[in-house]
Amino acid sequence: MTLDLTISRLGLQGDGIADTADGPVYVPFTLPGEEVRAEPRKAGRAVPIEVVKASPSRAEPPCPHFGSCGGCELQHADPVLYGEFKRSIVVEALRRQGIETEVSPLVPCAPETRRRLAITAFRAGTKLLLGFFEAHSDRIVPIGPCPVAEPAIVAALPALEKLSAILLDRKKPLKLLVTRTETGLDVFASDAGKLPDDKRQQAIAHALKSDFARLTVDGEIFAMRRPPIVTFGGLRVTLPPGGFLQAVESAEEAMAELVTTHLTKAKRVADLFSGSGTFALRLAKKAKVHAVEAEAPALAALDKAWREAEGLKPVTTERRDLFRRPIITKDLKPYDGLVFDPPRAGAEGVAAELAKSNVKRVAAVSCNPQTLARDLKLLLDGGYRLVSVTPIDQFLWSHHVEAVALLEKGG
Repeated sequence: MTLDLTISRLGLQGDGIADTADGPVYVPFTLPGEEVRAEPRKAGRAVPIEVVKASPSRAEPPCPHFGSCGGCELQHADPVLYGEFKRSIVVEALRRQGIETEVSPLVPCAPETRRRLAITAFRAGTKLLLGFFEAHSDRIVPIGPCPVAEPAIVAALPALEKLSAILLDRKKPLKLLVTRTETGLDVFASDAGKLPDDKRQQAIAHALKSDFARLTVDGEIFAMRRPPIVTFGGLRVTLPPGGFLQAVESAEEAMAELVTTHLTKAKRVADLFSGSGTFALRLAKKAKVHAVEAEAPALAALDKAWREAEGLKPVTTERRDLFRRPIITKDLKPYDGLVFDPPRAGAEGVAAELAKSNVKRVAAVSCNPQTLARDLKLLLDGGYRLVSVTPIDQFLWSHHVEAVALLEKGG
């Protein structure tokens, strides 16, 4: 059985949507206006068999793995449609919360700029598979060339495959978080198998031979040839093992420019969900900063970077789980500026308290437009007004989009 479908629009995850008498049908790798022949699957989904009439916005995917690898969803869309789609995700999230405001065009990112990749290794019989999960599946798609990743990571794939063969547990996948730092690759492996002494020594020798900056296995540093260094606004930070880092450097710089410009007149700034200091260290060039973060290694990295830098204003740190114990309104009295950059769950508790405060300028950074819109609604109901909303791309050819919203309260 096949279906002849006309795609009317893109869904939030990048699938084409065809409206039928039985309800919407989601068809991946299709574009609005296209006529396609598809094979139905369960739960209102279908797999395209043939594009009968192609959209003028259809582009040639640059990756041979596109369509099987689950890492990218939109390589078949040209830059104009792609940028409009990502911007529309933010617009729609705001609209659902009743927020009508101008949303800036998408700040793009280029291919071969992803400095951080999460890769999975699995043994299928005698064969080791290293790559990404297939879309809607637990199968691994081996990767060779990857037009998203920085060349240094792609060049290291053979070495990472050999490392996986040493560390892999035959019963479960091995996860590798690979980060290109200024001093080399930082490799963080988790869910490794039991490692007798000979395997440990093999892993260490291989990491040193491969010139990895650092190898960490299930939280234990196995080898460190050099501390893995990143810079935030020109300030050197030693990245903690497995610590958070924005995936694309140019995207981080775009976010930081928006945040620091908005808070440039602030004298005392709170940085909530601060990580290792992406914003705090930049802001400390002009303001006193109080950084709040749940992860102790991230705060230690931030504090060390501040102490080793010259010419910065004071930076204090506080370890605090802002989900379990949001900062309260009275604690915000000293601050005339604030930035928050939470995980995907958002910062609902923080936003509820912040809405009752008199902090003059706020920068809200988010990797999830849905929770960002929810949090912004709380702030707007509390008397803040939106200055701007800017979507930023750093997960190229996927439906994921970052956004920076800037707000003010008072005269």
